[in-house]
Amino acid sequence: MTLAAFQDAFAHALFAAPEDAGSGMARLVAQPAFAVYRNTVTKSCVDALHANFPAVARLVGDDWFRAAAAVYVARERPREASLLAYGAGFPAFLASFPPAADVPYLADVARVDRIWTESHVAADAPSLRALDLVGIDTGVLARSVLAVHPAARWAWFPHAPICTFWSANRYETTMEPAMPWRGQGVLLTRPADVVEWTEIDLAACSLLDACAAGRSVEDAMQAALGADGDANVARVVAALLNAGAASRLVAPHEWHA
Repeated sequence: MTLAAFQDAFAHALFAAPEDAGSGMARLVAQPAFAVYRNTVTKSCVDALHANFPAVARLVGDDWFRAAAAVYVARERPREASLLAYGAGFPAFLASFPPAADVPYLADVARVDRIWTESHVAADAPSLRALDLVGIDTGVLARSVLAVHPAARWAWFPHAPICTFWSANRYETTMEPAMPWRGQGVLLTRPADVVEWTEIDLAACSLLDACAAGRSVEDAMQAALGADGDANVARVVAALLNAGAASRLVAPHEWHA
């Protein structure tokens, strides 16, 4: 067996059931020390998921979370040496995990935990503020493109107040007892080395989607109005900029530079 083949077989044996470890690993798997190592690796992965999805863990409790995480770890082994970003598929796993059916919004809370991690590890870049647009010709501004900040992440959840659920559990705050059940969006930014969150509406999400697709400011504002005809799009743009959602304004003359 080559070294690469042995490493692949060893990794498979760590996460597979003993009877599925493969004939080449049978003697190794039978050793008591291997079971200890397997348990240590599994615990490390579960601990990493617990750290990467704190809102989910608080929402369901540690015992439930760790039991679910162990099932996920058995199915999805880490693909990088660092476990900081481990769990990319965990929200989708929860969406189809039968014991999570009683908490239908759990997977969406996990999605926000996940994009928090993505925002946290994203590349650095300066933030464009609303005041930076003062004095720019309105025609040039309309044809320009707002470049989305590398650390900006956002999502719209039409069926539940996911932003409220997530923020209350992530930051251990108290939810209002008479909280209205409505769709919410969330924006995560990192304007000063710390991830910050902002609740946003469908108009803001639609505007960010358009900016991310490379559409002009004018088109992005039209997309926001298409989502909500009553939206004050100028105020939406200013709020997103001041939250750190954009890094620069790409003027028309730069498109083909």
